[in-house]
Amino acid sequence: MDLADTFLHLDNISVRAYNKLLFQHLTLTLQKGQHWALVGESGSGKSALLQTIAGKLNITNGDIKYSFWEEYIQQQPENSQITFHQLITLLESKHHFKNLSNTTDFYYQQRFNSSDSDDSPTVTEYIQGIHPLKGREHWSVDEAIGLLNLQPLLHKKLIMLSNGETKRLRIASALIKSPALMLLDNPLAGLDVNTRQEFNNIIGKIAEAGTTVIMTAAPDEIPSAITHVAVLKDGAIIETCQRDEFDAGKYNFNPQSYIDGDAIAALTNNTQPAPYEYVVNMNDVNIRYGENQVLKNVSWQIKPGEHWALLGANGAGKSTLLSLINGDNPQAYANDIVLFDKKRGSGESIWDIKKRIGYVSPEFYQYFPADNSCLQVIESGFYDTLGLFRPSNAAYQQKALQWMKVLEIDKYARTLLKNIPASAQRLCLLARALVKNPPLLIFDEPCQGLDTHQQAHFKRVVEQICHNTPVTLIYVTHYQHEIPDSVDKVLRLQKGEVVG
Repeated sequence: MDLADTFLHLDNISVRAYNKLLFQHLTLTLQKGQHWALVGESGSGKSALLQTIAGKLNITNGDIKYSFWEEYIQQQPENSQITFHQLITLLESKHHFKNLSNTTDFYYQQRFNSSDSDDSPTVTEYIQGIHPLKGREHWSVDEAIGLLNLQPLLHKKLIMLSNGETKRLRIASALIKSPALMLLDNPLAGLDVNTRQEFNNIIGKIAEAGTTVIMTAAPDEIPSAITHVAVLKDGAIIETCQRDEFDAGKYNFNPQSYIDGDAIAALTNNTQPAPYEYVVNMNDVNIRYGENQVLKNVSWQIKPGEHWALLGANGAGKSTLLSLINGDNPQAYANDIVLFDKKRGSGESIWDIKKRIGYVSPEFYQYFPADNSCLQVIESGFYDTLGLFRPSNAAYQQKALQWMKVLEIDKYARTLLKNIPASAQRLCLLARALVKNPPLLIFDEPCQGLDTHQQAHFKRVVEQICHNTPVTLIYVTHYQHEIPDSVDKVLRLQKGEVVG
């Protein structure tokens, strides 16, 4: 190993966190000019390795040598107080945006409440608060905005951005800081087809500008600018190779899943046919925030037992449309919307609506409190609360545990939600949506962040539920292969209007 060309060196490190040994005697060396992808099944340690490199997890043995930081200090001696943390950006699955008051984080329904969303900065205001370190001014604001196509978003409040738009802004913000090392945790999650295709070019531009990239990725979605691949399993690196030597088919992490049909049948046997003419009946719906019209003349009728896919690019209006159905958007009262045969504004409460719906979305995952145990989180689905705020019900707890077994996450039952892998967190929220057997399931990008096995397994579970019960389904995804076979109807949005 040529130390002069070393960029980053992990030397026989061990890491313990969440009362668990994450890594033991792990060694990895990055040379200057290299860019790495970390692949592996859920829970293999990919995200934890990024957090370790970023200095967010404590090393109990071994050492990490940040050669790029030492080189920066030599070149900028007047900045000798700079720590290695300031030369690294880590983009995790959740953002940490603040309100304008800088006192509180965003909350789940804030984007739909105009008075509360006023406390959110715009994209322009947020970007203006970002400053690169001296000697690291590799990206101008205009260059980052152009590369990530943020011009149409500059006037928008942060809280109003879609999941994919938020991802683009976070990458652009990281570029403006011009870090020496950019760590990207599952950066393709939530991006539509066009943006995923553009991402290959984006990573190439980042690498050309002198920033080293380490990212987690699916085996078959590794950008061409990546030069090396490390495969993780159970907290160990089991293979490293150059990208052009990597065999993605060898690591598709999709062993044949076992679906316990009897267990699913037992858990859903009390699902009754919905006694409604329409689950959803909306006509010429228009939603506007200031000058921005998010939905325009949208009509949609959903009858009991129908299975729909809701499709469209990032920012097309899908999440806003779902918020009208889920009871989270107060503009529903100003529109012709009937839910479960009852017109919005005719005396029903939000809880009357939510008790009939099982719901999951990237935004729901972003804002869901994580200090309950996984079993408590799932049991809270019986009460439609963001966590369990009452004594546990033994029968409900047992049913929650059975759903955890169906989704292969029962080993996390007594673990706090915040201390398990992000993919398992998402599966917990999916179990929470299923636990009360609601007449309507709304799954907004439910497979985001899941590995290929988890995606395939969840898809089969949904197909079994749709086959066994009269449930109504709305399914949102940017990946065609994720759509359950039971889905036979499609609504497609483009810039807030129904097309096709």
